[in-house]
Amino acid sequence: MQRNLIGAGLFVLSSLVFVPHGNADPLPTEIGACSDTTIAEIGYRLGEPDTGSAISYANGGVQISYDTIPEIHHSKVGDAVTLCLVSLPEDCPPDDDRGKVYRASNLRTGETWEAPDSQHSCGGA
Repeated sequence: MQRNLIGAGLFVLSSLVFVPHGNADPLPTEIGACSDTTIAEIGYRLGEPDTGSAISYANGGVQISYDTIPEIHHSKVGDAVTLCLVSLPEDCPPDDDRGKVYRASNLRTGETWEAPDSQHSCGGA
C-alpha cells in the first residue's frame, strides 16, 4: 500500500532537510552522474491522488511532479533505484538551486521516469 508523504503533502518535504539513511550513494552533483539508492517514501504531491506524484529516496533525494507518474506508483518502498542528474536550474539566486531534474530507474520494475526535485524551480511560484 502506498503511503501519503507528510500528511498535507510532499511540497512541505521539499523545504525541509532530509537526513539520508541506509546504504545509499550521495546525490549526484554533475549532469550525467548517477548514484544508487533506495526508495524511502512514495506518495502524492499534495497527499491526495490526482495532485501529482512525489517520491523520496534514502540518499535525501526527492522528486515532485504536478503530473501523476505511473512508474513511481508501480514502485515500492525499499526498491533499489539508480538516480541520475539530468539538468540543473539556470539563473537562480546563489542560495536556491531547486529545480534539479533527476532520472530514476527502478531496478526491480525496469521502469524509468524523470521529475524535478521541487515543485518550482529556484524560487518560482
